[in-house]
Amino acid sequence: MINRKNLIFLKEWKNRNHRKPLVLRGARQVGKTELVRSFGKGFDYFIEYNFDEFPEKASLFKSGDISQIIPLIEVDSGIKVIPGKTLIFFDEIQAAPVVLPLLRYFHEKLPQLHVIAAGSLLEFLLSDHNFSMPVGRVEYHFMGPLSFEEFLAGTGEDVLADFLHDYDLKREIPEALHLKYLQYLKKYLLIGGMPEAVQRWIETGDIIEVQRVHASILQTYEDDFGKYLKRVNPDHLRLILRKIPALVGKKLRYVNIDRNIAPSALKSAIRALSNARIITQVFHSDGNGVPLGAEVSEKKMKPLFIDSGIYSFSLNLRLTDVYTMDNLLLINSGALAEQFAGQHLLYDNYPWIKPELFYWHREKKGSSSEVDFLTADGTDVLPVEIKAGKTGSLRSLHTFAALKKTRRALRFNSDIPSVTRVKTAIEHIGKADYELISLPLYMIGEYKRLLGS
Repeated sequence: MINRKNLIFLKEWKNRNHRKPLVLRGARQVGKTELVRSFGKGFDYFIEYNFDEFPEKASLFKSGDISQIIPLIEVDSGIKVIPGKTLIFFDEIQAAPVVLPLLRYFHEKLPQLHVIAAGSLLEFLLSDHNFSMPVGRVEYHFMGPLSFEEFLAGTGEDVLADFLHDYDLKREIPEALHLKYLQYLKKYLLIGGMPEAVQRWIETGDIIEVQRVHASILQTYEDDFGKYLKRVNPDHLRLILRKIPALVGKKLRYVNIDRNIAPSALKSAIRALSNARIITQVFHSDGNGVPLGAEVSEKKMKPLFIDSGIYSFSLNLRLTDVYTMDNLLLINSGALAEQFAGQHLLYDNYPWIKPELFYWHREKKGSSSEVDFLTADGTDVLPVEIKAGKTGSLRSLHTFAALKKTRRALRFNSDIPSVTRVKTAIEHIGKADYELISLPLYMIGEYKRLLGS
């Protein structure tokens, strides 16, 4: 198994006194099951129930009485359930609706027992059953695809990953090393961070074999739509899944999906795919302060796809499209670079915090401004621009900084790191005076540390 940083947080959860049953959240194929199995090696006893594969196992929990359920689990599994020594893992829990509400009773009756549940489509489940999550009795852990640094380490480039982890802004990066990182970045853009795709690359080194995995994952998503979701038209979900990659980085207009389908129906389908973590809705925020979600406008939204590799596959990008271009801005008008940055920013937080991301858009007659992403920098708002090449206009960033009196801003591009002081005036708005930290895209996993956030 490729080592995941999520293991650090699972180990912390294991040793915490005030622990609750843990619910792993994330789309199918991001590695939840393998993560828990790896984590389970640290226990004396490990019991796993996959309700998608063995739905009949749900009958063991029919009574709803933990004192009766535990002996049944022991008999069925042949393994002792000993609080503090046994980990019980309920995988694909959405396929066993009777089990989900019981998590609260594991917390109340056996708080020392380690229990983890995972489900790719929990919102689908909740929308179709007359119960709610056991609020206050469980805790969450959100997972996304492998990060670029996890990809490096997983493909045997531990030294490259360690260099990024130890890097500070006072050090120079030799051009030869910078170019090497850019080559690995291009490789990641095509392969992505889905564990099975990365593993296939490790085993074969064949991008066609990797794309077979991408195709299989997309087909699995489509198969799930009719299997679990009853209140949204599966055909709408399939349509959006196929259309969204071409719309990444752009303000979403329903007519660009299908002008013959009611916007309300498309909106419901998009929300369902967002709940399943297959796509992310990046909403506009006014950006006046944190929390950014307090000033959201749901009328302005641009989508992100789950993973750069599946995104590249969906757009039929080839090795030559990526490897032979020095300027990533030329690839799908820079949307690939924005996809890469967005999926990393989305999951670069504590895993118990629901992943969310925002952007800023200002429309004025004759001109408009857009900052690609907004995130929190402590108690400040941090505007983030993605420039896939080495250069590019920063007028939108200047406009935002002048309007919001920004203290510092972040730019990701394909150049070496730099820190500069920006002082400029924007007509009819005012002066912008801020620190601009520029980092190469491959350092996106280190930006918080480098900024001291």
